[in-house]
Amino acid sequence: MTDGTWSGSVRDAVVVGGGLAGITAALALADAGVRVTLLEGRPRLGGLAFSFQRGELTVDNGQHVYLRCCTAYRWFLDRIDGAALAPLQDRLDVPVLDVTKPEGRRLGRLRRDALPVPLHLGRSLATYPHLSLAERAKVGRAALALKGLDLADPTLDAQDFGSWLTAHGQSARAVEALWDLVGVATLNAVAGDASLGLAGMVFKTGLLSDPGAADIGWARVPLGELHDRLARKALDSAGVRTELRSRVTSISRNSQSENGRWIVQVPGETIETDAVVLAVPQRETYDLLPDGALDAPDQLLRIGTAPILNIHVVYDRKVLVTPFLTALGTPVQWVFDRTEASGLEEGQYLALSQSAAQDEIDAPVAALRERYLPELERLLPRTRGAEVRDFFVTRERTATFAPAPGVGRLRPGARTKAHGLYLAGAWTATGWPATMESAVRSGIGAADAALSALGRPRPRHLFDVEEAA
Repeated sequence: MTDGTWSGSVRDAVVVGGGLAGITAALALADAGVRVTLLEGRPRLGGLAFSFQRGELTVDNGQHVYLRCCTAYRWFLDRIDGAALAPLQDRLDVPVLDVTKPEGRRLGRLRRDALPVPLHLGRSLATYPHLSLAERAKVGRAALALKGLDLADPTLDAQDFGSWLTAHGQSARAVEALWDLVGVATLNAVAGDASLGLAGMVFKTGLLSDPGAADIGWARVPLGELHDRLARKALDSAGVRTELRSRVTSISRNSQSENGRWIVQVPGETIETDAVVLAVPQRETYDLLPDGALDAPDQLLRIGTAPILNIHVVYDRKVLVTPFLTALGTPVQWVFDRTEASGLEEGQYLALSQSAAQDEIDAPVAALRERYLPELERLLPRTRGAEVRDFFVTRERTATFAPAPGVGRLRPGARTKAHGLYLAGAWTATGWPATMESAVRSGIGAADAALSALGRPRPRHLFDVEEAA
């Protein structure tokens, strides 16, 4: 129990939520000399990017990737000494298989050359076999139009990306074989359901800002190794008091305190503090917000959510020869080889990441098995005759906020109207869709706002994120 009697100029803060946003905020505050308590209701850190055990397998709840342009998440990996465990590709290279074509003619690739933007993708687009010559030319013109969008224009948020693509000459095939191939995985929505502002941000930043911006990185170890074990080690080293299984029940102002301190209540403990960072999902934030903290708190409840379905298949032999691939002409979206990361010593473990999975998120496992195993046989000939040793499903029904048109005006910033209370989470106003990058950026933003109010200098290394972005 803190009592506000610490000597000198030590200030204290409580961070509620141990996902990437909360971990980042706690580290940034602690690095600036603030005494931090991090409270997480789950028995682990990491939020919705975590691992669990299934027999001898260590399983990620879902496949998470990041891009070279994700400077905040890359800062986070460096800060927890985890960058070597989640390396980036040397150069963007995405195998794209179209199962509607004869075997031997199915493979296309999206990859970049060592040329300046937009020439870095020119050869890949010119030879992309899944679009006609006319469609490829129109894609190039649409990309240049995207590059010209002013992302600061608030009217973009009200428009949907699908209508914009149609207006710029994109066929249904081009949307399926290129725009949604990237957009569904990054936005968790098809083009017609996505805000033009968020989609424009994804494509401008990822594909049209720097030649290497879209190079893909992913963890070669279980996510829990990064977001739980290494994160906890970094928090401990920074002096953060981390309490798991500690669900906050209320946040209120101390009416007896002259300097406006806060009271955070958890079962069995009352914590008094100078500042609070709420780094939990929007509905939980709504429940904990004190009256008057936001002008229109009901807007938080209008931020929709979108699901991601993850299908896990263990075969008795190797059936995929690349680290990952994406597919056309099949319900299968992205397939990743998780064999080594999971600890599997024999056979191969594949993880299918199915975004925007509203139609299947509650489907029975038996129905999903009946649908997806034949699709994998269509996609990967080596699966034919292979023994399926395990098949299971993980579901994140509220994996991300829905990037629907109009969502931008619903996302609050880090500061609230209540002095000393700040918000963080991928769903807040970071300018990014619901990604690990957005979560880390939100934590930095909330910590920055709190440090300003607490009169603490901002750790210099946090500026690196903004300068690199």
